[in-house]
Amino acid sequence: MDRNTLTGLVLAVIVIFGFMWLNTPSEAQRKAQEEAARRQAVAQQQAQQAQQPIVADTLATAELDAFRQMIAGYGVEQPDGSRTLEVGAMKATLTADAIGGTLDLNGTAVEIAKIINHTADAAIYPQALAALRASIQEAGRYRNFARFLKGDDSRKETLSNGLLAVELSSKGGMISKATLLTYEAHGKPTVEMFNKDTNAYGFVIGTTDARFDTKDMYFDPRRENDSTVVMTLDMGAGALIELRYTLPANSYLVRLEMKQKGMKSIIPPSTTTVDFQWTQKVSRHEEGRMFEERNSAIYYMYANGDVDNLSESSDDEKTLNEQLRWISFKNQFFSSVVVADRPFVSAQLRSVPFEKGTPDDKEFVKDMSATATFDYTNDATDVAAFTFFIGPNKYHMLSALDKVITTDTGDDLHLTKLIPLGWSFFRWINTAIIIPVFDFLGRFISNYGIIILLLTILIKLVLFPLTYKSMISQAKMRILAPDIKEINDAYPGQENAMKRQQKTMELYSRAGASPFSGCLPLLLQMPILFAMFTFFPSCIELRGEPFLWVKDLSAPDAIISWNAQIPFITNYFGNHISLFCLLMTITNIIYTRINMQNQPSGNTMPGMKFMMYAMPIMFLVFFNNYAAGLSYYYFVSLLITIIQTYVFRRMVSEDKVRAQMAENAKKPKKKGGFMARLEEAQRRQQEELRKAQERNRRAGKGRGK
Repeated sequence: MDRNTLTGLVLAVIVIFGFMWLNTPSEAQRKAQEEAARRQAVAQQQAQQAQQPIVADTLATAELDAFRQMIAGYGVEQPDGSRTLEVGAMKATLTADAIGGTLDLNGTAVEIAKIINHTADAAIYPQALAALRASIQEAGRYRNFARFLKGDDSRKETLSNGLLAVELSSKGGMISKATLLTYEAHGKPTVEMFNKDTNAYGFVIGTTDARFDTKDMYFDPRRENDSTVVMTLDMGAGALIELRYTLPANSYLVRLEMKQKGMKSIIPPSTTTVDFQWTQKVSRHEEGRMFEERNSAIYYMYANGDVDNLSESSDDEKTLNEQLRWISFKNQFFSSVVVADRPFVSAQLRSVPFEKGTPDDKEFVKDMSATATFDYTNDATDVAAFTFFIGPNKYHMLSALDKVITTDTGDDLHLTKLIPLGWSFFRWINTAIIIPVFDFLGRFISNYGIIILLLTILIKLVLFPLTYKSMISQAKMRILAPDIKEINDAYPGQENAMKRQQKTMELYSRAGASPFSGCLPLLLQMPILFAMFTFFPSCIELRGEPFLWVKDLSAPDAIISWNAQIPFITNYFGNHISLFCLLMTITNIIYTRINMQNQPSGNTMPGMKFMMYAMPIMFLVFFNNYAAGLSYYYFVSLLITIIQTYVFRRMVSEDKVRAQMAENAKKPKKKGGFMARLEEAQRRQQEELRKAQERNRRAGKGRGK
């Protein structure tokens, strides 16, 4: 290759590479070219898809056959021979030719035939198909009960006997409203125990692959007479379920009988239990909020007769694997109770207080629920029977229900335990003494303030011997006060405490007096005071009863109120001042001062004196929110006690008491009983003290050596 040829090739290569370098795109140009290529590829793909036939989801042949069989089997026969099945958003019809009807899709009616034939609007077709499948699945789950999932909620029947009015709704075949006609609620003319928004119950029948809840179904109501209504689910071919309600005259009881026919073909024999599910928001009815909340809880009775309850103050839940006779959603003065003819075999109970400050908290006290299980067989005509008590917690009324309510064993139902009357001994005092006397006076006197006054006087008369003994003891202690002061002055200091106590006991023994003789009668009166403490807040007879300035003896008699909340104190004291509680406190302070004057050491124990005067103030804080009737009783009782004290002081001659004490001192004393044991204990204690001092003295000498 000559020189000219080589030079030509080099120049050609340089020209080619230079041209390539000059035509290389920039980074921005490269990205633009890539985006254009991507768009062209997408456009080509869409064009290819547009030329292909559309394959869309639709009901398969097997699904259509099952759908047709559901409508034929579970639908309601129409006059023209077609069948209609309403489930969820679907209202399907079946004729000899095809499946028709409509589907409600968010307010838009879509023809079912168009969904099946895939001729519905493409924009809503996927949602319509999904909704139709959901309705078909629901119909398959409820089977023969599916036709009852739609109905007319306005079909209601009402039973009333002048005491109780119950409204029975076709929805759920349940008591949708219960009203006590002779009682008033706070700010309302009647006491509405519950309504359809606050109360619901139903019978849940579970199988291996389905679960039927009667409260979701629409029954056919039929009034038999003025006291009986029958709710029916008629499934055709002789299969039906009935809920039969009866409201007797002059009663707070509603009888519910659950019956069935021809259910062997619908409910499998493997179903051996049914659940009774009951929920209720327990309404507020009283002005005094604290006690209504404190006395609202779920109560229940075991088949063996024991009565128990869930917590009144906090969240509580229990699973009970024992037989239960009844379950109650209890308020302070009213209760809803379901009593089973045959015991429930198990139950789950829950009670939840509403959070403070919420809208529900203003109208309700607790949210309660119960699921109780009872035995079931698919060939039994009488499935179960229950008696609802919806009424006041009145002692004699609840006690008499044992003779009215039917059970398989006829045992005592102990429904009076719904009324909190204290522990066993205090309860016995209330049921055996206080309530009979209170009811006896109520037959002749209509003013319950006067009845409380007379009841207080009667109690004071019964306790008079104990009070008299206490007063005599106080008189003796008052006479011995100078002598006890001399002993205290003669033996001052802690080192002489034993000697001082011994001399004091000798003085008591010679005079025939005892510092404990005055305390014992007071202690014996304490059960009466505690019994009354539980009686008044539970006494429905006081509810709404006025007296003097009090509008309701079962609620606080507030004379001054405010809206501010005082931390901690408001929970007990409230946001008001109750006049009877204030009067009780003043009277208690006066009575405390009188007692302090009767004590020999009253002026030498300032710490004890402060505590004695602080107690009435504490009572003011804790009793201010209690029923006015209770404060009124304590006020009258203390007032009578003060009057008795001054009368005794005038009637009992201290000279005669002193003379009697002098005669007692002359008599030879046979030490025995409590005083002898006390002196013996003091002697042993003094001997032990002497020995300890002797040991300390010897130990001191040893260290000195």
